[in-house]
Amino acid sequence: MRYLLLLCGDETAAEAAGPEMAQRCHDWGAELERRGVKQVGTGLQPPAEAKTLRVRDGDVLLTDGPFAETKEQVGGFVVLDCPDRETAVAAASRHPWAETGTLELREILDGPPTAS
Repeated sequence: MRYLLLLCGDETAAEAAGPEMAQRCHDWGAELERRGVKQVGTGLQPPAEAKTLRVRDGDVLLTDGPFAETKEQVGGFVVLDCPDRETAVAAASRHPWAETGTLELREILDGPPTAS
């Protein structure tokens, strides 16, 4: 089962955490890669660099910045391959960003959605 781990936080949190946090996050990712758990992951540019895209009546509407009006923003992501949710939660809970920001864990649908 694959899980998407979203790394969220206030824009200033990463700056406040300093370069030590970046190194700890890198080390966490490297360990999970060695174990075959981490498939891919990276940080994102700040929300000010984001573009929001919508198509309405055939017109592409492109606006600057993130859609959400919220203090916390997604700052990075990791895709984990774990046998179950418990294992994914255990791996995610060791991510250093959990001490500073918020982590959101979601199972990735591996196929077309089914009707409920």
